[in-house]
Amino acid sequence: MNCIRKRNKIPQVISPNQHFEYYVFKTRNKTVNLPQEKKSMEYNRPNPDELLASLQQEEKTRKRGNLKIFFGMAPGVGKTYTMLETAKADLAKGVHVVVGYVESHNRPETNALLEGLTVVPRKKIKYKETELEEIDLDGILEMHPYLVLVDELAHTNAPGSRHLKRYQDVEELLDNGINVYTTVNVQHLESRTDTISQITGIKIRETLPDAVFELADEVELVDITPDELLNRLAEGKVYAPERSREAVRNFFRKGNITALREMSLRLVADRVDKQLKTYMQQKRIQGPWKSGMHLLVMIGPSPSSAQLIRWTKTLAYTLGANWVALHVQTPQIVEETEKKQLSDNINLVRELGGELITTSGNDLVQACLDISRKENITHIIVGKSGKPNKISSIFSKKSLIDQLIEKSGNIDVYVLGSEITSKYRNKNKFKFPAFTSGIREYAIAILTVVFSVLLCLPITEEIGYQSVAFILLFVLTVLATFLRIGPILLAAVSGALAWDFFFIPPQFTLHIDTAPNILTFLMFFTIALLNGILTSKIRKQEQLAINREERTNALFHLTKELSQATGIREVVRIGTEDIRKYFSVDAFFILQDENGQLANQKYLPKDYAFSENEMGIADWVFKHSKKAGRFTDTLPSGNFTYYPLKGFRSKPGVIVIKQKKSFAGETAIFWETFLTQISQSIEHQFLGQLARKTNILNESDRLYKTLFNSISHELRIPVATIMGASDTLLSTEYPDTAKTELYGEIFKASLRLNRLIENLLNMSRLESGRIGVHTNWCDVHDLFHRVTDNLSEELQPYRIETVIPDSMPLVKLDFGLVEQVLHNLVYNSCQHAPAGTTIRLKAFYDNNNLVIQEMDRGPGFSDDTLPYVFNKFYRAGNGNAGGLGLGLSIVKGFVEAHKGTVSVENRQNGGVRFTIQIPSEISYGNDYE
Repeated sequence: MNCIRKRNKIPQVISPNQHFEYYVFKTRNKTVNLPQEKKSMEYNRPNPDELLASLQQEEKTRKRGNLKIFFGMAPGVGKTYTMLETAKADLAKGVHVVVGYVESHNRPETNALLEGLTVVPRKKIKYKETELEEIDLDGILEMHPYLVLVDELAHTNAPGSRHLKRYQDVEELLDNGINVYTTVNVQHLESRTDTISQITGIKIRETLPDAVFELADEVELVDITPDELLNRLAEGKVYAPERSREAVRNFFRKGNITALREMSLRLVADRVDKQLKTYMQQKRIQGPWKSGMHLLVMIGPSPSSAQLIRWTKTLAYTLGANWVALHVQTPQIVEETEKKQLSDNINLVRELGGELITTSGNDLVQACLDISRKENITHIIVGKSGKPNKISSIFSKKSLIDQLIEKSGNIDVYVLGSEITSKYRNKNKFKFPAFTSGIREYAIAILTVVFSVLLCLPITEEIGYQSVAFILLFVLTVLATFLRIGPILLAAVSGALAWDFFFIPPQFTLHIDTAPNILTFLMFFTIALLNGILTSKIRKQEQLAINREERTNALFHLTKELSQATGIREVVRIGTEDIRKYFSVDAFFILQDENGQLANQKYLPKDYAFSENEMGIADWVFKHSKKAGRFTDTLPSGNFTYYPLKGFRSKPGVIVIKQKKSFAGETAIFWETFLTQISQSIEHQFLGQLARKTNILNESDRLYKTLFNSISHELRIPVATIMGASDTLLSTEYPDTAKTELYGEIFKASLRLNRLIENLLNMSRLESGRIGVHTNWCDVHDLFHRVTDNLSEELQPYRIETVIPDSMPLVKLDFGLVEQVLHNLVYNSCQHAPAGTTIRLKAFYDNNNLVIQEMDRGPGFSDDTLPYVFNKFYRAGNGNAGGLGLGLSIVKGFVEAHKGTVSVENRQNGGVRFTIQIPSEISYGNDYE
């Protein structure tokens, strides 16, 4: 080992106020004092859980298609061109390649590369009088090629598409085992949009979740210099000349391009680093591979850990390296002040942007090295512990630093010291164990020893005083499995003194005559003491494992419940109950409203509301994403502690808890993890609501367009008829016969307008739920006659048949609503059936149901339109009739208001049959009102 001591080697990293002295230990070709076979087994033994997860991931990846992203800093760098070049090379190798969507922007070079590739025709979607083109997802799935090209992954699809975003189309292709090539610009990554907007001054509207980018199987960086990109713009190879000049003045300034280039290079470098780490973990390769700088700092409940964290952050920034903080939880009892300090150190790691790793174990060195090799750490930073104290040096020849240096292999170790470290070390040179047992446990220990002594006194002569020692040792061993360290030490001391006083000759004295008895007494005392301490330590380890398992089960239980939640209110209920269960505190959720403001108190308990001052604190926490309130440094005088809910993409709101003491140590880490799960679940529900609202808006827009077109068409004809006939009557003298015809036209047009208005009003009543069913005894004969009389003029070209059994009873229903139902059905047949054919109405009573059938000999419905016949504003398009497409929808609504059903089917020899079934009472007499 080459050990080089250096002072003030890196002045730009260490400030003058820190007074650090540090050591760099470079260990090359270092061997561990283990046989080679044992060392290999120690380092390369696979973790069963990790091995199973790796196999499951490989199986999932094997079934899923591969995603390759051609990534660039800005438009015009050549992503699409490079993607097409790669695809043409694949095509030459015999790969089945198709073009799903490629935007060439009419660039000659790009269009030339499209020649020879199979292009799937794009799907045309009409939106606001504009025809948009999108990827034909069903066409590609039906073709099922080996590779498909889909440009512009962050694109937002046109309303009416299957998915809201194009990356969702790509995910469906991947799930079906189809490989995809696609393109992405750095400004479209969701985590970078705010930064890029600040740099360029342009709002990025189309974004791509970072998770999609991170899950890509391959990312190829397409990179050119800023000057080359600006030359392309000037030559018109990116945009048209007039648009290029405007782009250079705004987005494509050289400074902007340079910043975007740096960001894209760093993203790809970070991705490669993560891939290397994953590869090493999957292949169980002993690290590190020093392909990059990766720092790890060990932290604990010491105040000096804060300076170690800041120094590591500064060093990582200077070297351009990643850094993580490691906390190893040991069985040692931690005091409340130390828990608070540990919590502050952990919060500092998060504030400085570091990654926190927590683990447990007895051996700090081995735990640190295991994590370091797993995470491909190249440098370990620890605080200088100084010389070991006299007591600890008896049991350990080497300090933690010495062991770390000896076993670290080719991992460099930085050892830092400061005045705070020295003060903290001197203050805690020797620390007595914490005696936290109650008086009851001490009393049990003393009484058990006294009881054992009393049992042994009468039989001492038969078994000998040496055997009594073994009995007392056994009793102490049993006590150690139930009691903690304090009572065990008391029992060990009292047991040894009692054995000396009552059993070792001379009895009833503390004097020991012979050397063997002195040695036996000392061994008894030592064994009893060590046995108690070791057993107590094992119990601490067991309790530590139980606590960790309980927290793991709690997180599993929470995650399982949240995954099954079906709304924000249910997520809040689950979060509130689980927080009360695992943390024994009451939690209140204040979430953002539709405008992104923290004003939504509808998830609070009934008859409970926060004051204006408390809402002000919550609003501050929401805006700044920092905790405040009690046990914090911000507004600590309140009764509550306020924590921000942080999601991946948004801030759902604030959680308010009323706690008696601050969360510290492992509890604070557990709380942060718990809170993260709840926050992400609420954000998921928010995003789900947003997606549903978007779909509703799209559907509303489509409905508005359909309704506007239909109403304008339906209004135009009767209004034009009325206006024309009225104008003719007013301006010209006609004979009476001609006037009668014109009056008839006006009347027919007014009836058509009235029918349109009635349908709209009826649909409004159905939608609002204001349809009331008022049943009374009715005769089906009267019902059929009323319908045929009202439609006598429309039925003139047809033969009308009514089929009613002679034994038909009276039925109970709403005469007006059922009349409207039959009116719409018969009128619908008049609009579609050929003249001279038969329209039939049939009624009978069967199994407590009134059954009415309406039949015609029209063209019927195609099989693909039958499921949509009763939809609002749906017109099958197989006739020349007008209308809004509301008649059959109203039929369904009125029948369902009677708790009945209506169905439609094509008849065997042409035409359709509508069948209505309405539950109804019957009467054969005159016993009705």
